[in-house]
Amino acid sequence: MIVGLIIACEVAFWVLLAAGLAFRYVFRMPRLGLALLLCEPLLEVVLFAVTAIDLENGAEPDWRHGLAAVYIGFTVGLGHSTIRWVDARVAHRFAGGPPPVRPPKYGRARAVHEWKVAGRWTLAALVAVALLQAAAWYVGGNGETGSLRAWQLRMLWVIGVNLVIAGSYTLFPKAEPNGGSEREPAKMR
Repeated sequence: MIVGLIIACEVAFWVLLAAGLAFRYVFRMPRLGLALLLCEPLLEVVLFAVTAIDLENGAEPDWRHGLAAVYIGFTVGLGHSTIRWVDARVAHRFAGGPPPVRPPKYGRARAVHEWKVAGRWTLAALVAVALLQAAAWYVGGNGETGSLRAWQLRMLWVIGVNLVIAGSYTLFPKAEPNGGSEREPAKMR
């Protein structure tokens, strides 16, 4: 049941996103579009409530409960940036908006970008770890919490990988190719 609800929440996320952006840009009803986009967090509330009820009714915590916590964490950490990313592209394509801003490719600007990305992933993983810990405390010492602990370890790996990636862009910044931003002088013929 939990896995089905996670899939339903993911499908509903994209349906609400598409509907919200369609009403915002195609049908020129920005308030209704915004209202649909603001319904996105309700999906996570429903998933959280159903997972808590399942545990309260005596279900042994397993990988499905861990996956629900991870899904909620990732939506909290990455959902807003995903919506902004899609919104910029839809606005450009259908509403004459400016072209989406591309992330920087070189130097310090790229490192800052990577740290922001790592921050979002770290937030997602920390929310998941906190929810997993709350579930483990809720079940108590008598229940089997090994699968929840395994998910926590995976989230620590997610944090570590993102910090390594961001750190690598800081320690080893990609140099801009020669002539990238500077114009070469015109050659004499």
